[in-house]
Amino acid sequence: MDTDNFLLARLQQGCAGREAEVFIDGPDGRSFARFFENAGRMAAALQALGVRPGDRVAAQVGKSAEALELYVGTVMAGGVFLPLNPAYTPAEVGYFLGDAAPQVFVTAPEHVDELAEVARAVPEVVTLGTDGNGSLPDLAAGQGAVPPVPRAANDLAAILYTSGTTGRSKGAMLTHRALASNSATLVDVWRFTPDDVLIHALPIFHTHGLFVATNVALMAGASLIFHPAFDADAILEDMPRATALMGVPTFYTRLLDRPELTPALTANMRLFISGSAPLLSETHARWQARTGHTILERYGMTETNMNTSNPYDGERRPGTVGFPLPGVELKITGDNGQELPDGEIGTIEVRGDNVFAGYWQMPEKTAEELRPDGWFVTGDLGMRDKDGYITIVGRSKDLIISGGLNVYPKEVESVIDDIEGVRESAVIGVPDADFGEQVVAVVVRDDPTLDRGTVARVAGERLAKFKCPRRIEFVEALPRNTMGKVQKNALRETYS
Repeated sequence: MDTDNFLLARLQQGCAGREAEVFIDGPDGRSFARFFENAGRMAAALQALGVRPGDRVAAQVGKSAEALELYVGTVMAGGVFLPLNPAYTPAEVGYFLGDAAPQVFVTAPEHVDELAEVARAVPEVVTLGTDGNGSLPDLAAGQGAVPPVPRAANDLAAILYTSGTTGRSKGAMLTHRALASNSATLVDVWRFTPDDVLIHALPIFHTHGLFVATNVALMAGASLIFHPAFDADAILEDMPRATALMGVPTFYTRLLDRPELTPALTANMRLFISGSAPLLSETHARWQARTGHTILERYGMTETNMNTSNPYDGERRPGTVGFPLPGVELKITGDNGQELPDGEIGTIEVRGDNVFAGYWQMPEKTAEELRPDGWFVTGDLGMRDKDGYITIVGRSKDLIISGGLNVYPKEVESVIDDIEGVRESAVIGVPDADFGEQVVAVVVRDDPTLDRGTVARVAGERLAKFKCPRRIEFVEALPRNTMGKVQKNALRETYS
């Protein structure tokens, strides 16, 4: 298994000697050997489509074992993997394809026609279905696995787009070192071993499901029970033979609604991890009371993967995200960049091998958020208590996290403001027990006949479903301060 491909070598290390063991459990399961062999065929297929080291491979596909093989195959081919949310509209996909200029775009067979126009400039467009069929698997089936392309620690492995506050999405460039180092750290601090069986119900277009859950399992030589999406019945059925679950708060609130959730059902489980959105202290307490297990909450970002974690051993403190991970430096800074003492709220900055290399083709934005000395200004507001626990108290850029997915108000506001009859709008997030936060649009009308249905319909046509407002409120005017800035804090107080 020796290879000069930095990330791949570390993904394969944990599987050494376990080639015949199960990696992905289920009807369409995979041994470690079969998984990497299939990934090697994917790499050969991508090379046949013209992928050379550093080329981007964009994928807007459903969740499947083949989609994971495409990710690892891209790494093997020396490419840069660009996963896209299947919920993105053609207009949104068009922006990503135009900005990243991939050599290959992989889409679902049922969407190839509707995306043909926005993908016109991409040299190669191929398909991959959730059933494992499509033109890409067909091409891969006729290939022999190729040797991995050598890639160094600082070479790019992936680009993940994160919505920008100005409406223009930013492509976070993640290196082989950033992904490999973070996953290796998590294997250690969360005590993953070949004996673990991880329930994988997360999406794989997002860092949580793709780079945390998948990479950690591979590096540990652990198995995955692979779910196409969250299904409470299926997860409860799997718990007696599983040892760990990674989820977002929505997973835990919905599982708590099920009477089958008991200490006996979860007796084989050793670890429940939550992230991607704030976990309410109430959910933390209810889970402990119902199962006898304490949820481990952590803090990460698209640009950094994981930064902090509550301890495996020791107090997992509700409302906090624990301590900086080994190898990750964290500080709380004031307006002038000076470090603040414990107990004071400021901007969270982090530095370490896990931090991204900058934003794709955005040197000015990179310079704003990534300091020359390696410190990344996260934009999250937090504090460190006297015991060293980190608490996230807000987001300086009004980011909304709904169901573990990022929603930037400016992008939604731009769509609503373009609707005929709208004077202006303000989009806010308010607490929601199920999704963490829900998106609320507060709209000022010029046309009094404009109704909520029209606003919702237009938003649904132009935005992914998770970005669309779940509530639309009409007002005579938006509250403003003396400088004319909309007071979103006042709106959040009104509509929470």
